[in-house]
Amino acid sequence: MRKLFFPKCVVYICNYLFSVVCVLEPSTEIIGAPDLYIESGSTINISCLVLNSPETPAYIFWNHNNAIISYDSPRGGVSVITEKGETTTSFLLIKNARPSDSGQYQCNPSNAKSKSVTVHVLN
Repeated sequence: MRKLFFPKCVVYICNYLFSVVCVLEPSTEIIGAPDLYIESGSTINISCLVLNSPETPAYIFWNHNNAIISYDSPRGGVSVITEKGETTTSFLLIKNARPSDSGQYQCNPSNAKSKSVTVHVLN
């Protein structure tokens, strides 16, 4: 029996039979990254996908410029919708975008590496 290694996979060969074992790591993707351009007054919609996860994330935190986003802040109009499944998607929605909403947003799932996007709110 021979063992061949590929990135994240092992191939076992025994005479004329072989099997492939691959380990997938959960990954995170933000649609439209690395930059999103939004008109002032419109709704910011940042979509974060958690892929290749054997189980859904226990939680997904969102940050803006390295600070955890509070959904009940005085600014208002900030909400999150999370759809769990084979691919978990978290949508960060910010109504009535203003220039102070510009900056780096980061999606932080409990079981995968974080991913970020830079949002530019245009006047």
